[in-house]
Amino acid sequence: MKPKVGLIGLGLMGLPMGHNVLRAGFPLVVWNRTRAKAEPLVRAGAKLAPNPREVASQADVLITIASDPAAVESVLWGDVGALDGLRPGSTLVDSSTGSPDLARRIASACAERGVGFLDAPVTGGTWGAEKGELVFMVGGKAEVLQRVKPVLEAMGKRFFLLGPNGAGQTVKLGMNLLLALQVDALAEALALVTAAGVPAERLIEVMQSSMARSGVLDVKAPLILKSEFPASFPLRLMHKDVRLALELAREHGVALPAGAAAYATYTSVKDASTDDPDFAAVARFWKKSARS
Repeated sequence: MKPKVGLIGLGLMGLPMGHNVLRAGFPLVVWNRTRAKAEPLVRAGAKLAPNPREVASQADVLITIASDPAAVESVLWGDVGALDGLRPGSTLVDSSTGSPDLARRIASACAERGVGFLDAPVTGGTWGAEKGELVFMVGGKAEVLQRVKPVLEAMGKRFFLLGPNGAGQTVKLGMNLLLALQVDALAEALALVTAAGVPAERLIEVMQSSMARSGVLDVKAPLILKSEFPASFPLRLMHKDVRLALELAREHGVALPAGAAAYATYTSVKDASTDDPDFAAVARFWKKSARS
């Protein structure tokens, strides 16, 4: 018999992850703060629980994917929090992007309850979530990962066990810092060449034929060229992740001058945005500057 899966958080990533869990034949129970977001999964066969605790009480494997650390804490430790519903022998997998310290606190709370825990943030964007091709960055014990791997394989293609609890979040913050810097630098370079009279497409053409090519360039450059930013990875979440990376850097005494500069740029664009764009919308900073 397949284990019952609980899923809390049905946003841009959680919703397609849930569909893939159902397609793989796992029974699924879900909860989301906005009830309407659960309806597509309920129509597809998932059961809707009234609160996080009820999801946890029914799940052999509980997956949480919330927007930020405060949301994770609310889901787990709130008035009807999931932690109090988890049964001994079950496993909690947090695929949110948060802080390593929070991951360790969750691990401690789970250990007190006889529950396995993995911090397992993901990368791959909405397209990866839809195709079941996410990459999981995992902190925790190998035996816990092996126990839940059949469930995770419904949603992902690669699994990196990176160290003890907190290691998954540490690597995710480092990677997202790099992605934020890459897209920020791309937008800056495009602003430079276009101001000097060369079409932006020519820089992209050269970059795609050189060592400067990258996956993020392939995905985000077209958005910047068209100035259209449908959110695969919302700018507000990248802004949060860079902030978390800077906080981790201060904790360990590491200077991140490029990260701090990028954070200021993302902050400026986030504060000026009236929509909820992809993080490639950082390119708006230079258009705004050109009009100033």
